[in-house]
Amino acid sequence: MKNFYNRVSNRNRRSSGGPIKSEIPFRLNILFIIVALLFAALIGQLAYLQVIYGSQFKAEVNSTDTTIETTNVQRGMVYDSNGKVLVGNKAHQAITYTKGVSVLSSSMYDIANKLGNYLTVSTSSLTPRQAIDYYLTDAKRLKAVESKLSGTKGLSTTGLYNKALSYLENDSSFKLTKKQQNAAAIFAKMSGAYSLSTTYIKDSGVSSKEIAEIGEHLSEMPGVQVGTSWSRNYPNGSSIKSIIGTVSSEKTGLPSDRVNELLAQGYSRNDSVGQSYLEQEYESVLRGTKAEKQVEVSGTTVTKEVKKYGGSKGDNLQLTINSTFQKKLQSLVHSAESSAGGVSTGTYAIVMNPQTGGIIGMAGVDRNPSTGKITTNALGAMNSDIVMGSVVKGAMVSGALMDGVITPTNNTLTDKPITVGGVKKASWFNANGGANMAVNASTALEVSSNSYMMQLAMKEANFNYVSGGALTMGTSIFAKERGYFNQFGLGVATGIDLPGESTGLQGSSSKAHIGNALDLSFGNYDAYTVLQVAQYMSTIANGGTRIAPHVVESIRGTKSDGTLGAVKSTVTPKVLNRIDMTAAEKKLVTEGLYDVVHGTNTYKTGAELASISPGISAKTGTAQTYYKGSETVTLSLASYAPSNDPKVVVALAMPNLSTSAEDNNMKLAKQIYAAYWKSVQSTSTLTNPTKATKAGAAQNTNG
Repeated sequence: MKNFYNRVSNRNRRSSGGPIKSEIPFRLNILFIIVALLFAALIGQLAYLQVIYGSQFKAEVNSTDTTIETTNVQRGMVYDSNGKVLVGNKAHQAITYTKGVSVLSSSMYDIANKLGNYLTVSTSSLTPRQAIDYYLTDAKRLKAVESKLSGTKGLSTTGLYNKALSYLENDSSFKLTKKQQNAAAIFAKMSGAYSLSTTYIKDSGVSSKEIAEIGEHLSEMPGVQVGTSWSRNYPNGSSIKSIIGTVSSEKTGLPSDRVNELLAQGYSRNDSVGQSYLEQEYESVLRGTKAEKQVEVSGTTVTKEVKKYGGSKGDNLQLTINSTFQKKLQSLVHSAESSAGGVSTGTYAIVMNPQTGGIIGMAGVDRNPSTGKITTNALGAMNSDIVMGSVVKGAMVSGALMDGVITPTNNTLTDKPITVGGVKKASWFNANGGANMAVNASTALEVSSNSYMMQLAMKEANFNYVSGGALTMGTSIFAKERGYFNQFGLGVATGIDLPGESTGLQGSSSKAHIGNALDLSFGNYDAYTVLQVAQYMSTIANGGTRIAPHVVESIRGTKSDGTLGAVKSTVTPKVLNRIDMTAAEKKLVTEGLYDVVHGTNTYKTGAELASISPGISAKTGTAQTYYKGSETVTLSLASYAPSNDPKVVVALAMPNLSTSAEDNNMKLAKQIYAAYWKSVQSTSTLTNPTKATKAGAAQNTNG
């Protein structure tokens, strides 16, 4: 056997021509090379992804797998100067829905139908498009509608849906049942929510029965919860609402003109947001910070929830307004207007602190002369433009002193009728020249001399007056007069922390109206707001500093028991400008305002105010006005008290009274001062509160 094997082996070696070589190592080498190249490519790709796009992919993974869920918090409250609640929050049981991750419309459709069995919502805002979207979310209905369509070959799913949508929009027979409308309204609110955001399905008026039935079936309706919502309430009356402003409701949602801006700030479409005045101006303070929950998601399933931030109730506003006084002021203004009669169109009043600009009370009413109906409009005090009359003469005298056309030692002129261009204008007490008399600047204020003011205007225009001659002043006199008026706040924005104030109305400054430059000097041409008049008188009262009025005193937190918390920030008086007048010049003006009430001249205009204690300084105003062609008068008043140490300014206006009206403005002022000393500040805190002296009236001029 051994020999046979050897022969065979030898034969094989001979026939191959040499020794036999194995092919296995060569193939293995090729395989190793291929594997090495693949590993190199894999490592290269991993390095490419890690180094070049690592941070991007990490961010994508995090944003996909980890999401923040937010829920609403209670809005901050508004308090008066004494800590009384002006605007609070009323809690309501509510039904909410938190939209899950990648929730399909079909799932929300099922939830809406189930929820609709237990909850009734308003369908008044349900649009035709929302009704159709709800209807077509049912796959069977969509298929049935599609079967009626023509020309659908080659259309995409979206194109087919849009065609079905258009079909139903033009189908007059299409109509949902009441039950379907209810479910459609719920579905629309669910669909409008963002992923993991909470929206209100019904934020008020949820019945006990609805709460109970929904609670029993919560497990069948993922995302639906029984929660709490808040609405604004006004414990001290709603008259303050016009100043505070309004907040949008769940029903109205975000204002349409600001929706994109607010969505970018993290609001949901049906969140509450300040829409006007303080609610809007201080939205960032009042809104609070939403609660945040970190949610980890795997696919469409929430795997973990971690409370990231419990949320923070909005901070509170404390106002300078005294609610007790505000209520009384509004009542006094309403009563004064009720008895005004004729074609009177309203009454407006502002009470403020001249040293800080803090508004203590702002009241107003409008009246329809045709019907006699009176409506509350506190904001009329800052946005109703009124020709005020002589109340502005303090600014005119101050401007002439600053201009140098009169001085503290040389300011006497003769009150006489002024006749130019065939037109005669005169003071109220000297229409025909029978009471011509020499008056200085203080006396001109005391007796409210129109003639004196017109002569100041002509001096400022470098015009040499000749009785009966042409009025050839340059039109630059308009800008000069207004420039001085502006320094006191007349005809410019006051800077109040409320949006929407008017800056007044200017008459024409053309050559054809040059005669009106004389009317402007005594307040019978341009129109101002009561707020501007209050700022003007405050500037005089505090010694020459124009301060922006404000209604917010401070921003405050909330204590653990829900009451008003610590001060977080305080509104400091904002100085807009200072009047460049000497102490002697200021004294001349303040003495004149004191003499309006306490002077000895027969023609002093504020004698009725002399009974007010502490004593006040004031300027009355009577303007000749017209309403729908009928001649009327507008009565106004600007004042401060006490004269020797001003603590409060009262400004008011009563436009378009009957021409026979007398002293209505002073009667109202007396009532306002009495209410102020009773409700806001005790006279026991004042020095010499019962009587102001002429010397004392000038003590504030060095400020």
